[in-house]
Amino acid sequence: MNPSHPVVRRGSKLAANLGLSERVFASSADRAMANAIDDGLDRVEAGLVDEVRFADSLADVSGRYLLEAGGKRVRPMLTLLTSQLGKGVVDDVVTAAMAIEITHLGSLYHDDVMDESDRRRGVPTAQNVWGNSVAILTGDLLFARASQLMAKLGERAIRMQADTFERLVLGQLNETVGPDPDEDPIEHYIQVLADKTGSLIAAAAQSGIVFSDADPALEAPIVDFGEKIGVAFQLIDDVIDLSPQPEETGKVPGTDLRAGVVTLPLLRLEDLAKTDAASADLLERIRRDVLPPDGIGVDDPMDTNTGASRIVPSRATIDALVDELREHEATRATLAEAHRWAREAVAALAPVPEGSVKKALTRFADTIVERSS
Repeated sequence: MNPSHPVVRRGSKLAANLGLSERVFASSADRAMANAIDDGLDRVEAGLVDEVRFADSLADVSGRYLLEAGGKRVRPMLTLLTSQLGKGVVDDVVTAAMAIEITHLGSLYHDDVMDESDRRRGVPTAQNVWGNSVAILTGDLLFARASQLMAKLGERAIRMQADTFERLVLGQLNETVGPDPDEDPIEHYIQVLADKTGSLIAAAAQSGIVFSDADPALEAPIVDFGEKIGVAFQLIDDVIDLSPQPEETGKVPGTDLRAGVVTLPLLRLEDLAKTDAASADLLERIRRDVLPPDGIGVDDPMDTNTGASRIVPSRATIDALVDELREHEATRATLAEAHRWAREAVAALAPVPEGSVKKALTRFADTIVERSS
């Protein structure tokens, strides 16, 4: 370690980006680990600026658009963190961390087109600036650039990238078409979350193990942790979407609900409505007054919310229904489900040696679910 930069005086990006308190890094060993990871993140950031460049002028601007808008870099941070179980932040780990983050960036361009989102990271979404075609093609370019980086790391890395990309696409496809008639909608939704979010977080954590030459026996539990914490993360986002504090979330309460995006609170409400009259009444009022005229993305034969006969409700009516859903058992059940996934993620870490890495991962899992408090 460089004595001119004592870790005791250095604010940890690891703590900030993973939502961890500095108190987690109380010992000298913990602070040394955080310092090494922060140095690695600086290398990742510099590398991202270099790698997300294209000869074509439009591609160069659109490709850097969301990178320059910011982001917490949670996925590369997990790669750097789990690398501490092996040789640490070696060159291959940094390359993998960059590839993971560029893959994530590419997926955001595609997600925003599919969800017809207006804003991302505080700026207008790419399709609102350049149109859907440019946004989709920019995402494709970023996926290509991430694949080039992984190719530098060998066949195993290429396979990991391909498997993850396949799951990202399948998750988006299954979210778009919805569950089969004989499929449980909630199980289908959880699988979508595992594919769209859990798979890339798992790949990030796995890359730190694989490319630092850590004990191969740690790979499976780390992957399991990453996928489960990814599901927990998205379930908490479903709860936060209903938050009454837009200054903290950056969104109008019920943004996903108003856009017709499927979330677990709505699915839980639909399930409860089968046997509970109060839940059925709330669901009917949400369908009538909150959901867009075309419903929640898939055809629902029970949906009476048609554009031809719909009376546009007041903002106060919509806000009141969002508040009612937030306080409903369906949302409490979603929060409980998120906590369960987070507990299972921590339990998956049992084979990981006690120490700074395990402590940070455990605290990260706690922080994920505490976001809804």
